[in-house]
Amino acid sequence: MRPAPTRCPVCEAELAVTRLHCSSCDTTIEGNFISGHFGNLTLEQLNFVFTFVRCEGRINRMEQELGLSYPTIRNRLHEVIRALGYEPGKDEPVEISQEKRNSILEDLSAGKISAEDATRLLRGAEE
Repeated sequence: MRPAPTRCPVCEAELAVTRLHCSSCDTTIEGNFISGHFGNLTLEQLNFVFTFVRCEGRINRMEQELGLSYPTIRNRLHEVIRALGYEPGKDEPVEISQEKRNSILEDLSAGKISAEDATRLLRGAEE
């Protein structure tokens, strides 16, 4: 059995699931159904997700099981994250140097910046 296509072969728009069929009892249900979050993943991406879950998210175990390097596994994980509609690393905190952190705290202490600005800067937002 093949996975259902998710994109129209003519215009590339997202396809809607409108019919479900039971091959056991021959029941057919028609309507508009949601295909789920994983509906946009390719078969290869789905297999990667299943391996990721089976390996409990441990990339070192995935390296052994798939025979791939850490950077390759990380790239494939990022592809899956993007296919699910997210941007990898977007929510990761940006690290700033201790020197920059001290400078921000000194500016706050001297009244040069507000507490809100200091918080934003310490979280890695642009000045």
